[in-house]
Amino acid sequence: MTASAFIPSPSSSGFHVGPFFVHAYGLAYVFAVAAAILVTRELWKREGGDPNLPAEIAIWAFPAGLIGGRIYFLITTPSQIPPHWWGPFAIWKGGLGIWGGIAGGVLVGLWVVRRRLDRAEIPRFMDCAAPGLLCAQAIGRIGNYFNQELFGKPTKLPWGLQIDTAHRPPGYAQFATFQPTFLYEIIWNLSLAAVLIWLVRRHRFRAPSVFALYVAGYSAFRLFEEQLRIDYSNHFLGMRLNFWIALLLTLAGLAWFVAIQRGWRRRIRSPRRSSTSAAVATKAETGQRRA
Repeated sequence: MTASAFIPSPSSSGFHVGPFFVHAYGLAYVFAVAAAILVTRELWKREGGDPNLPAEIAIWAFPAGLIGGRIYFLITTPSQIPPHWWGPFAIWKGGLGIWGGIAGGVLVGLWVVRRRLDRAEIPRFMDCAAPGLLCAQAIGRIGNYFNQELFGKPTKLPWGLQIDTAHRPPGYAQFATFQPTFLYEIIWNLSLAAVLIWLVRRHRFRAPSVFALYVAGYSAFRLFEEQLRIDYSNHFLGMRLNFWIALLLTLAGLAWFVAIQRGWRRRIRSPRRSSTSAAVATKAETGQRRA
């Protein structure tokens, strides 16, 4: 069953440079890191920060992200590990969980930031980094396209993704075109990144509100995406495991955003109350002196 129009998949997952085979997935990661550095650099420079800091952080955060992503994959999908002693380390065979990758990269990145910046500057840097992370995640999904993986349910839509027989999951051999979830995520991530860049430049919210919106916004999209994907996943209460993780992070991101806004408003109001109390105390003291 093939749609009349469709998006073709690449015939190969990479290309040869002499005797070496360059995987498109790995190349996408290189460009993803470069994009994250450039976007964060420009925003942080606009805030008056050191433009070299994002690149310094990436040196540590990128390998931490790979390790975190692999650990998450090993924990959540152990049945997909190659049956060899080196299986847990075979990242060239695929198997990186985005949630673990983000967590590992962000935590190590924050460790570097804490060593370089004052505590008051850390939230502002987190806001500047959020759009860069989304751009990196969008570019990384191009690697999934070349690997013909992480696609969605069968579809006859004109933008359906043609998948070779060898890459179709069990039970779907009779279908040829599938939902291009990688493309949906690319569009969402870049759109959300544009909105967050606008918010950072306009200083609409107190930092790190933009980072909280990044957590909530990306996770909310995954609620939709996880209901389309048909690749292997552990299930809990009838839903894919990543659906529940996305739900928790969506709620946590929104709660974090609200907490930041309430805390900001309290800090704005409290000086006014303090100044009013001081004025009342001064008047009372003056009255006592006159008496």
